[in-house]
Order: sequence, then structure tokens, then C-alpha cells
Amino acid sequence: MDMRPHFYREEINSTMWEVQEKYTRLKQIGTGAYGSVCSAINEKTKEKVAIKKLHRPFQSEIFAKRAYRELRLLKHMKHENVIGLLDVFTSASCFDDFQDFYLVMPYMFTDLSRYIHKAGIIHRDLKPGNLAVNQDCELKILDFGLARSTDAEMTGYVVTRWYRAPEVILNWMHYTQTVDIWSVGCIMAEMTNGKTLFKGKDYMDQLTQIMKVTGVPGPEFIQKLDSPEAKSYIKTLPHFPRKDFSTLFPKASAQGIELLEKMLVLDGDERPTAELALEHPYFDSLREQDDFPQPEPYDDSHDNATLSLDEWKRLCFREVKSFVPFPRRDSKRKNTLTMSQ
Repeated sequence: MDMRPHFYREEINSTMWEVQEKYTRLKQIGTGAYGSVCSAINEKTKEKVAIKKLHRPFQSEIFAKRAYRELRLLKHMKHENVIGLLDVFTSASCFDDFQDFYLVMPYMFTDLSRYIHKAGIIHRDLKPGNLAVNQDCELKILDFGLARSTDAEMTGYVVTRWYRAPEVILNWMHYTQTVDIWSVGCIMAEMTNGKTLFKGKDYMDQLTQIMKVTGVPGPEFIQKLDSPEAKSYIKTLPHFPRKDFSTLFPKASAQGIELLEKMLVLDGDERPTAELALEHPYFDSLREQDDFPQPEPYDDSHDNATLSLDEWKRLCFREVKSFVPFPRRDSKRKNTLTMSQ
């Protein structure tokens, strides 16, 4: 008796989708350089889901490596406030037929612009558009396509400039997980004031706007910079003093201002880690023990590997076939965070 799931084919906007029969009513909701996303209904659970099909993931070594990394990261994410995988499948029954795979994730109603660190992962692209919100006001971080493991050497391209840490903008130095703390500070500032904090027209304008708030750094920080150009550039800047954050954020509470002060610091070494930031009194009324599961460290041994296309493809096939869904906690607790608390 054949126990394998049955598949059907459907062309959606000139792309052929081959999905399991339980996923119905496919409707394209997004498309980009690396793939497209459809909403669908899982007929077994009646749940609305988002299905992502990568665009020709095995057309080159680079595409295959990117596909493998995205699959590995999504499989690793097991937290109710991070978009993880509900399912991953391929219609290929053997490796020789393997050309495509599909990532199934929870469907989110909207994102923050319109309405994670113990594991050793840096997101690099935290911004309102990457914070999904559902009808219960539950928030999830999404789009780990750009996420990189901590130890890998990283360059600062593709990330939206307004939420980007200054050390990423100019590739000043080997950076750490506190680049995400900077982005969180920018998002919190925007939620507080209702407008983008650093809306730079270009890289230099972005940096100038940042320094008008943080102040121009002293010699200890300048010494840390890897780039001689960055060192000489900062020395040419007029002396901006650090702004008074209580004036900058008149609607925020004293604790909110104190937290923003700690996160929006030019020197990444001086910013708190995620763990430290979460211990701040600002979060006292929101903290629940279940919010802090112990994550497994992410194994990034393949992140910098140079493998052949066939080897990357075999790794992807192995990951698709070994997928086991994570039992989800049914949480209806609303993540309602008000800036005035």
C-alpha cells in the first residue's frame, strides 16, 4: 500500500507548483529574486499557511548553499515568536528526481510596518517589515534568508539602511550579535514616536543622522575601527554631543527611555546582549518563564564550506527528508507592548 502523500500540479503566475494534495487554494502573496510565496489552506488542520518555493535552488553552487542555509535555519527555529517550519516537502521520491522543495510556515496577517541570540544566530535584517503580526497581536520574526551564524565573516549588503547598525553600514569591524540590538532600538523608537528614527538618504547621511543622536565617538572607539578610511572620516566630523533621550522620546516612560539609551549606543561592545536587555525593568510586567526556552546551539559547520553543487543538493535532500514537525504550544497570550508603560 502506497503511504506517500499525493501531489497535484498547478501553474501560478508562470511558475509550476507541485504540492501535497492537503494544501489547497494556493494564491500568490509575494515574489522576489529567490522565490515566491503562496497562501494555502491545510485541509487536514483547516489552518491557513504560507508556502515558499525557492526559484531554481539548484541552478548553481551559490543558490544551493543559500537554499541549504535557509532550510537549516528554519528547521532550527523553535520559538513561538519566530517563524519556524510547519512542514517541508518535495514531490521527488528519490535524489535523482530532486529539483525543488517547498517550505511551509504559519500564515501571518500583516507586518509591523503596516499595522535571537543564545543559539548563536544574528538576524542582520530586523525591521518592521520582518516582524509579522497576526489577528491576536502575536508577533513573529521572519525572513531568515539573510541571517548568518555568529562566527562567519559577514558583509553589510542588502539590509534596509534605516535599521542597520552603524558598524554594518560601513563594514567598520567584525561585528557581533549586538547589531540586532541596534535594530531593536530603532524599531522601539519608531513605535514610541510613530516615525522612523534614522531615515538616511544614503550611507553618509544615515551615519550623520545617527551621530547627531548618539554623539561623535571618542578616541577609544575610533581605535577599534578596522578601516583607516572610517577612522579619518570620523575625525573630520563636527563634534555632535549625545542628544537627551527624554527630549527625543517625550511619550516614553522613564524605563523605556533608559532601555533605548542602552540599545542605541554607537559602540556595539557597549550595547547589552539580548539576555541582558530582557532583564531590564521595562519588561518586568511582560516577562514569562516560558518565553525563555533553552535553545540548541546552531551548527554552522557548513556555513563557510566550499562544496560542489551535487554535495549541497544532497545535504538539502537529507534535510527535507529528515524533517520532523515541532509540537507547538497553543498560546493565545497577546503580545501587547505599550510604549507608555
